[in-house]
Amino acid sequence: MTHDQHDADDHADHNTGHQQTHGHAHGHNHAHGPADYGRAFAIGVALNLSFVLVEAVFGVIGHSLALLADAGHNLSDVLAMLMAWGATALARRPPSVRFTYGLRSSSILAALANAVFLLVVTGGIAWEAIQRLLQPAPVDSGIVIGVAAFGVLINTGTALLFMAGRKGDLNIRAAFLHMASDAVVSLGVVIAGIVMLFTHWFWLDSTVSLFISAVIVIATWGILRDSTQLALHGVPEGIETQAVRAYLAALPNVAAVHDLHIWAMSTTETALTAHLVMPNGYPGDALLNQIGDELQIRFHIDHPTLQVETGDPAHPCALAPDHRV
Repeated sequence: MTHDQHDADDHADHNTGHQQTHGHAHGHNHAHGPADYGRAFAIGVALNLSFVLVEAVFGVIGHSLALLADAGHNLSDVLAMLMAWGATALARRPPSVRFTYGLRSSSILAALANAVFLLVVTGGIAWEAIQRLLQPAPVDSGIVIGVAAFGVLINTGTALLFMAGRKGDLNIRAAFLHMASDAVVSLGVVIAGIVMLFTHWFWLDSTVSLFISAVIVIATWGILRDSTQLALHGVPEGIETQAVRAYLAALPNVAAVHDLHIWAMSTTETALTAHLVMPNGYPGDALLNQIGDELQIRFHIDHPTLQVETGDPAHPCALAPDHRV
């Protein structure tokens, strides 16, 4: 079936003039929906919330503004993980009358929000680092080293929980990047703390923070770009539209392909709709199922919907021109 919106008269005219068949091509060798990372999120939230409390307590004891600031940063990461966790759960909900695709796209919104959130928090850390660079303050280097080293273990362990899914799911990649960047931040604090312990170069803490902030911004930019593209229904990364069009055009008895659209239903699933002009008429369910399987295997497109038209010149498809959507 086509999901494009026609003017009511055009739509009636279009369907009356054509002998069309709407085919829903399914791939049979894949599973729909994102992987369940509920346990990973639960462990990650528990570990990092505990670490926030440790940082806050020892930040006060050690008179370390850096630890208190990082506690606030890690608290924001806990909130980000909760948001990603919630989106993952929503993405697994079945379709409803109002949300016919379910709530899969919530994972895209979560990835976008997490990227923006991380950039804002990193900007706050960079601003605080600049202020401290102008007015360096002494800190208890021993406490800073010990707590930051503990943070390296916590954040690295949490990042490893999401490592396997970071390539196939943008939402999971955002969670992984949050934790991996925190591990790098904590490692930088450990190194800075050791140097300050022997040199009393308290300005080094701020310098390291600025460098790490720049690294985080560079790494986060890719997630921000990709999630924005998916939110705007752009073609997901790794799928070439012209290659998909060429594949469909080369199918048996296909004279033309038009109204081709490819977009992300979620951070793990891709949908496609297209009109196939087949003068010999409907090719049968077997071919449509085969097309569905090949689209999934070749292009990782999970949800194709194909409309078959005969190409009757007396009743041309109103959506045939490339500029029509």
